[in-house]
Amino acid sequence: MALAQRFVFTMKGKTLLPKETTPSSIVNYLDQYVIGQDEAKKVLAVAVYSHYKKITTFMAVDGAIAKSNVLMIGSSGTGKTLLCETLSRMLAVPFVTADATSLAQTKYVNEEIEAVLQRLVDKADGLVEKAQLGIVFIDEIDKLKASKAQERAISGESVQHALLKIMEGAPVKLKSNQYIDTSNILFICGGAFVGLENIMSKTHGFGFISTSSDDNQNILDRLNKRVKPTDLFEFGLIPEFTGRLPIIASFQNLTKDMLVRIMSVPKNSIYRQYIEIFRGEGVELSIAPRVFEQISEIAIEYKTGARSLRGIFEELMTPILYVVPDDPDIYRVEIVSLFEDPQLLKRDRTASRM
Repeated sequence: MALAQRFVFTMKGKTLLPKETTPSSIVNYLDQYVIGQDEAKKVLAVAVYSHYKKITTFMAVDGAIAKSNVLMIGSSGTGKTLLCETLSRMLAVPFVTADATSLAQTKYVNEEIEAVLQRLVDKADGLVEKAQLGIVFIDEIDKLKASKAQERAISGESVQHALLKIMEGAPVKLKSNQYIDTSNILFICGGAFVGLENIMSKTHGFGFISTSSDDNQNILDRLNKRVKPTDLFEFGLIPEFTGRLPIIASFQNLTKDMLVRIMSVPKNSIYRQYIEIFRGEGVELSIAPRVFEQISEIAIEYKTGARSLRGIFEELMTPILYVVPDDPDIYRVEIVSLFEDPQLLKRDRTASRM
């Protein structure tokens, strides 16, 4: 029985994507949880939409699809993992992350890859058919670049070769003796690719293309900004591996305004979470906009993107939340600056007794 047919049976005939799901609706959903990265969202939304549409289209035939895995390029903390997690949540498909650095630090790379696929099956509640339609995100893929001096247990180039087969599609035997077919699993790889900009600055420019005034300059500009396969070759990815990642989404560094919005705007932002925590204690929490700006400025100094926001925010809230649950008189907490003591407003019990 073909993979797609097995999935239809498991899912009681439902298609992979509801009719109302379009690339724009995917982006609209991502916008509720991920700030910025508009172009990357569009690229990923179209890639995922076309991936599952191809599977649906070929449900009636017993054949593998021409899969288009995705490479995401951007500095640490720009939202690559968050974007993938949010996307998988919307699609309700099994999703796992793996660390390319960990794969390169073991002599048993094939066993580590099998372990990643086993986790995907576990996320699918043991249903292999469902896992075979999931998403695997491999982070820090740029750490696998080929190098003459390798100090790790296995070279980055060797790991690239080990990943080739499963990224293209192949049956893999797991320790449970189950087989998982990776033909329809979408692989998304991410990395910071430090130094790639220097390579691109030397190699880009489509000056050899004959153009006229009628040509669309925007298209040429996009071609010039696009990461080319040869750029990735020079960086250290082997051609065969690069060929398995035809779709490239570039992530921009986060600005201060974007960092401010990350803390307060998304539905599951850390500020909204703490508002609910304090509300559960019968306390209103109010944080001035300047506080978010100050936290963002510190995060920019740390050069870790959005990764450090939660830590700084939690540090601000810890001493306050330590006190609030033990004092029922506190009804409102106001924070006007990161460098000033918070105002803990209390009810006047004496006035109520008079």
